[in-house]
Amino acid sequence: MQFERSSGILLHISSLPGEHGIGDFGKNAFEFIDFLAAAKQKLWQICPLGPAGYGNSPYSSYSAFAGNPLFIDITKFAKTINPKFNFEKVDFEKVKTFKDNILRETFTNFIPHEDFQIFCKTEAFWLDDFALFMALKKHFNFHAWNRWPKPIKLRKIEAIEKYSKLLENEILYQKHLQFIFFFQWQKVKNYANLKGIKIIGDIPIYVGADSADAWSNPQNFLFDQEMNPTEVAGVPPDGFSKDGQLWGNPLYNWKYLENHGFKWWINRIEMMLRMYDLVRIDHFIGLENYWAIPFGNKTAQNGHWKKAAGRKMFETLQKKMGKLPIIAEDLGVLTKDVEKLRDDFEFPGMKVLQFAFYDGMNGTFLPHHTTENFVVYTGTHDNETTKGWYKNLPKKPKTFLHNYLNFDGKNICWKLMETAWKSKAVMTIAPLQDFLELDNYARFNSPGTTKNNWEWRVKKEQLTKNLAKKIKEMTIRNHRAYLKI
Repeated sequence: MQFERSSGILLHISSLPGEHGIGDFGKNAFEFIDFLAAAKQKLWQICPLGPAGYGNSPYSSYSAFAGNPLFIDITKFAKTINPKFNFEKVDFEKVKTFKDNILRETFTNFIPHEDFQIFCKTEAFWLDDFALFMALKKHFNFHAWNRWPKPIKLRKIEAIEKYSKLLENEILYQKHLQFIFFFQWQKVKNYANLKGIKIIGDIPIYVGADSADAWSNPQNFLFDQEMNPTEVAGVPPDGFSKDGQLWGNPLYNWKYLENHGFKWWINRIEMMLRMYDLVRIDHFIGLENYWAIPFGNKTAQNGHWKKAAGRKMFETLQKKMGKLPIIAEDLGVLTKDVEKLRDDFEFPGMKVLQFAFYDGMNGTFLPHHTTENFVVYTGTHDNETTKGWYKNLPKKPKTFLHNYLNFDGKNICWKLMETAWKSKAVMTIAPLQDFLELDNYARFNSPGTTKNNWEWRVKKEQLTKNLAKKIKEMTIRNHRAYLKI
């Protein structure tokens, strides 16, 4: 697929400024779009928008389809005085309580109307199961679904009927939240598009173990008769981890998916392309081959590689939808087969400059190795900030970086961004923290850890006209924006 030479900023919704403890779809989202437009940026990349599960991670969600109610703008609903929130960090538990109280108060006066009924009918393929799932989560004190009573865990018809009636009001509330979420998000997306800005959405390749998807469609995954996974996801041991990474997500039953025309994936991609203009698939490698770890193992060491049906899936998707505006997060064990899968469907891959300088001139992420069909990043949501990374960079790669970039050690953030913007890559993106030249206190996520992640927020006064002007000049200088004459 042909993409326009362009650039953009990575900033998750939760990191936007605002008075209600977390970034949301209110006025600050629209003002950030205005900032992007003033800076001549054409791309806004965000993290997944699903309701975050364990650890508040957007990559571990209760649903591959639903939205996170914490992003709902409650301005027109709030009748109470706001508690004092931290403007620099998200206090998730405090925000959840605060917003849920207000939204439940609003719901007491809710009468289902025509627009709501149309939404429920259109989205019924995921919404009905998700709303019941969330109502059951609340009913069973938020225990994981595999700890629910056996009849409802196994989705026996009588149990579904029983709880659907018992939890009728809570189910309606959950649908109400999703209606508001998607109504507000569509307004944000429409405004961005009106300003010439495309939204890059991000989807994790796997669903959460404790998710509506796993509970309502267990046939899509490798489960036994008791709904325990037979194998789970992760990555093998490498130079960074002697035990590998044990993620624990259920793995796809690719044979079943293929036999049923990849219906679940078609539904997912179709919906994501309604929500976003471009979709980045996280851990794209797993669509070619994946590391399967026997359930119950304490590490990822005893896993083995298995073949996925990604090629057949993309062929099916392409027949139905045409060329797909997908970015492949192809970081990790990049084999020839993965490269071929990516290139045959013309998906741009990723190059991360923070990974470029450790292997001398052999570094595959170095700019001179980057061809057009790539997206160059200074760093991602999982990396240190560029300032923090440079401070911690060992002497040997730091010396190579200085020589390669003809760099004197000053203003590393802007030097690395200029290098990215100057590259041949069709798209280039940097996290907002790099434009603000922030140290690792502003790091968004540290993989393998469970504390202090996903919390950082930008302050409104940091998004200045001077900063927008500086970004605009760099963007024009590197032919990633075109001024109107």
